[in-house]
Amino acid sequence: MAMRQTPLTCSGHTRPVVDLAFSGITPYGYFLISACKDGKPMLRQGDTGDWMGTFLGHKGAVWGATLNKEATKAATAAADFTAKVWDAVTGDEVLTLAHKHIVKSVNFTQDSNCLLTGGNDKVLRIYDLSKPEAEPQEIAGHTSAIKKALWCNNDQQILSAAEDKTIRLWDKNTKEAVKTLSFDASVSSMEYIPDGEILVITYGRTIAFYKAHSLDLIKTVDAPASIHSASLHPEKDLFVAGGDDFKLYKYDYTTREEMESYKGHFGPIHCLRFSPDGELYASGSEDGTLRLWQTAVGKTYGLWKCVLPVIFALNKVFMISKCLIP
Repeated sequence: MAMRQTPLTCSGHTRPVVDLAFSGITPYGYFLISACKDGKPMLRQGDTGDWMGTFLGHKGAVWGATLNKEATKAATAAADFTAKVWDAVTGDEVLTLAHKHIVKSVNFTQDSNCLLTGGNDKVLRIYDLSKPEAEPQEIAGHTSAIKKALWCNNDQQILSAAEDKTIRLWDKNTKEAVKTLSFDASVSSMEYIPDGEILVITYGRTIAFYKAHSLDLIKTVDAPASIHSASLHPEKDLFVAGGDDFKLYKYDYTTREEMESYKGHFGPIHCLRFSPDGELYASGSEDGTLRLWQTAVGKTYGLWKCVLPVIFALNKVFMISKCLIP
């Protein structure tokens, strides 16, 4: 008998949760940051969802949030025309980076020394965080608002997705577009997997996988509903997706077959990511909550405790006792 998925619900936000990100695994575990239209990004313990703190300072909806690998720095992108860098340990604001329009995306380089931003003014910006007074490098080319921008290829290239229905691969040094992909619908999400250089994108009902360094197509999967976000498991054996119909879908990456689907949220799902160890995935929704879901249901992990059904447990005890009786 299949065990029922029981998600952990993380409350605290008062508006839709529109972005989330995990840190890498640190000596203290791993951590989760969420961006919300209530303007108050939150930091949580990644494996339990326990609230650790709220970053206070933005004066508008927060559209993007990220942590560096070590979970020592956080960055947020907001509707108040700023991106902010935070000390993720103390919660203190470190830098405010003024922009000309709403900022939608923030992403650290691997060494945490540079921050990439993108937003409604259609321009990518690279900030050297060791020189906060210096003007950022700018890369222009998109014709509509940038929704997501990510470093790739050891921070030598940049991937950007915009409302102009394109994804572009940029050379960081020349600031020129290396390749452009065009779609029949605006790209709703983008995830970069460094191990294997895989790009996961969603648009309409489609979940697509590309080689990140060349933007060559690997495969596509069509879902039953419009999908807003998808995430590939670190082992690359399965992926999850969610969107308009409030459902989470789990697929086998190799066969593309749907493994299961289930509801838990009370609104469309906006963001979805696997934890760095692959034991769980987090979802953020229009309903204002984050939910944590087990990859392997029934396993003891975090706040989930595996409890055997009474009949099965009794049978197991009986069988053991039979074995022990001469």
